[in-house]
Amino acid sequence: MKIQLLKGKNAVITGCNRGIGKAILTEYANNGANCICCVRNKSDEFENFCKKLANENKVKIDIVLLDLKENKNVSDSVKKIFTLTKKIDILINNAGILFNALFSMTSEAKLKDMFQINFFSQIHLTQLISREMMKNKKGNIIFISSTSADGRDQGRFAYSSSKAAISSATRVLANELGLYGIRVNSINPGLTDTRMMRENTSEAIIKKELEKTSLKRLAEPSEIANFAVFLGSEMSSYINGQNLRIDGGLQ
Repeated sequence: MKIQLLKGKNAVITGCNRGIGKAILTEYANNGANCICCVRNKSDEFENFCKKLANENKVKIDIVLLDLKENKNVSDSVKKIFTLTKKIDILINNAGILFNALFSMTSEAKLKDMFQINFFSQIHLTQLISREMMKNKKGNIIFISSTSADGRDQGRFAYSSSKAAISSATRVLANELGLYGIRVNSINPGLTDTRMMRENTSEAIIKKELEKTSLKRLAEPSEIANFAVFLGSEMSSYINGQNLRIDGGLQ
């Protein structure tokens, strides 16, 4: 008999129509969680994927449109979420954007766009959902960040800065919300084999970065997803306020 670590839990997952987010959705459903998928655009392919995944695991999967470009869009999406469920056990902030530019070439507009999607809108979403978690005296919030939060990647000033903000927010929110039984952690993956990473990272840079890791390979999205399952489960019930690197031994 298969052990389902998240059986009966309700999870909201953003940016889950590809990459790490889709892998998390898959593993959460496999582990018995009912999932609300927050995505910018719907497609027949993704809707069919969700239906099949729900049927295979006998869970409920709903899709809600979420555009992180403006906080009002986030508020409207949260209203829709709470028509689907009155209780949210787990929030996974996975959606985000990435672009490369040296500091000297990063415009204020680009920096604002990066922070709006990677930080401000995620924090707004977290604020709205955590208020309901506070009423229930329990909840679990997981940010999908990056090892770039440590700020070592040349050409990723805006991205690294937005992820560093998430790391700081994780620690502060853990202290504030822990009083209400809500845990807050971030998962900071190293280079992971996703379309977004390959579209924004040259083969030369990938090779250079892999030389810095003990395992000498990219992470698979499923490896990040499996850790997200653990962090969302009661097996990690005493982990709080941590920025947890999944990086293959990056030096």
